[in-house]
Amino acid sequence: MKLRKGDHVRVIAARTSARRRHHPRLPEFDKVIVDGVNVAKRHTRATGQTMQGGIIDKDMPLHVSNVAIVCTGCDQPTRVGYRFEDDGTKVRVCCKCGKDL
Repeated sequence: MKLRKGDHVRVIAARTSARRRHHPRLPEFDKVIVDGVNVAKRHTRATGQTMQGGIIDKDMPLHVSNVAIVCTGCDQPTRVGYRFEDDGTKVRVCCKCGKDL
């Protein structure tokens, strides 16, 4: 999976598509949680004296194929390529403009 935590992503296939968000969380393989996208209502019970019960909004995971990485250079969704530097390090690059991601 070429997506990393902290990448800028755009949702391309969902109820709330074409939204641009920042920090996806990666809970498991091939799933991402993007803040404010795919929100579900969950009913919670009050546990103890500190937590209040009620209806809360919870961000649910999306499949990684439903989001695209947004390049900071060309400001569009793009695919990810790789390049090797002279010292042998592997760098992710934008396939459209060639800038480092």
